[in-house]
Amino acid sequence: MALTVAVQMDPIQAIRIAGDTTFALLLEAQARGHRLLYYTPDRLSLQGRRVTARVEPLTVRDVEGAHATLGEIQRIDLAEADVVLMRQDPPFDMAYVTATHMLERIHPETLVVNNPFEVRNAPEKLFVLDFPELMPPTLITRDKAEIEAFRREHGTIAMKPLHGHGGAAVFRVSETDPNFGSMYDLFAATFREAWVVQRFLERITEGDKRIILVDGEPMGAINRVPAANDIRSNMVRGGAAAASELTEREREICATIGPELRRRGLILVGIDVIDGHLTEINVTSPTGIRAIKRLGGPDLAVAVWDAIEARRAGRG
Repeated sequence: MALTVAVQMDPIQAIRIAGDTTFALLLEAQARGHRLLYYTPDRLSLQGRRVTARVEPLTVRDVEGAHATLGEIQRIDLAEADVVLMRQDPPFDMAYVTATHMLERIHPETLVVNNPFEVRNAPEKLFVLDFPELMPPTLITRDKAEIEAFRREHGTIAMKPLHGHGGAAVFRVSETDPNFGSMYDLFAATFREAWVVQRFLERITEGDKRIILVDGEPMGAINRVPAANDIRSNMVRGGAAAASELTEREREICATIGPELRRRGLILVGIDVIDGHLTEINVTSPTGIRAIKRLGGPDLAVAVWDAIEARRAGRG
């Protein structure tokens, strides 16, 4: 059965389709005969119990620069849609949180992917702490004395903002780094929330593996290797992606977290693993699907839509 699919995302004209997971999902939805409606988060409204959006009918094609054709804007009640893809990129700020509150009012009658209640309550760098046995030693704080004690215990550390994204403001700080005081002052002035402090994993130079899980099952992976003279493996920061298989340890990690992802209705999730250590569980707008396919892996957009359609059919 054809579904009406509304996608809440950043401006579609500005995306780079070669690496954009949302675009891969749209291509597959269109191939299945689903009706696509596009809107940006600023077009979302709540009046009483009604959640509405000003949407544009959308047609997509896999041609850079001519990838989207939009129809005439219309205002719809999102309860009339079958599926809403919540796919705007972080930052995970109050605007993002507010959008989850609004979309929560239509879910699950309209299936929101991922479940907005669980997205709000599973920030990537906090949710992962539910599985400390899978992680490197980690501290969440903005207390300088606590960070200094952690650094004395673990030596070189990585510091990053709790709700940061895309590798922004990630620093390596050695136990005797004279820049620590200035870095602390910079973080304190820039970020109001606590920070993530982790034991630095030296084997980051060998790669940071992104594993995609669909409905709790690992479906594909890529290994992202940092550029020379950088500790950040994010591809937007110059990291290079290579095809990768899962190790026994990585399968153990997926088997441990998979049931909880499924229970929470987190259909599309990307986890990050460095040297056998789980570092993040990405639930807001995980990426990697197109890179996995480009490097010879499966088209995971197929698996995502199989999972979405199964959930819709089960509800029916």
